[in-house]
Amino acid sequence: MRRVSPREARRMMQRMGLNMSPIEVHEVILKMKEKEITIKDPEVAVLEVQGQKIFQVVGGEITEKALERRIAVPEEDIQLVAQQAKVSLEQARVALEQTNGDLAQAILLLSQK
Repeated sequence: MRRVSPREARRMMQRMGLNMSPIEVHEVILKMKEKEITIKDPEVAVLEVQGQKIFQVVGGEITEKALERRIAVPEEDIQLVAQQAKVSLEQARVALEQTNGDLAQAILLLSQK
């Protein structure tokens, strides 16, 4: 099989309606539910196919960071748990976050301490 030069590859891609061009990027951040991936100084190319863009990210320094899962707990729930378990508002907030907002579980957790 014969090798294809980069120039020939570009021409073939253009004939097929594909357009690939490099772009200058300093950092790429991918955010997922549980973690965040940061790629510093990558090589990024944009491939345009039938009006859609595909980004190709290559190389660079990769770091991963786990994201904190913090749920929004209503203030009324915090006050209710604090009142029922006879604890401070901050202790009630922490217990509700640990139990994913479950009032009964939070009260039981604080009552057992």
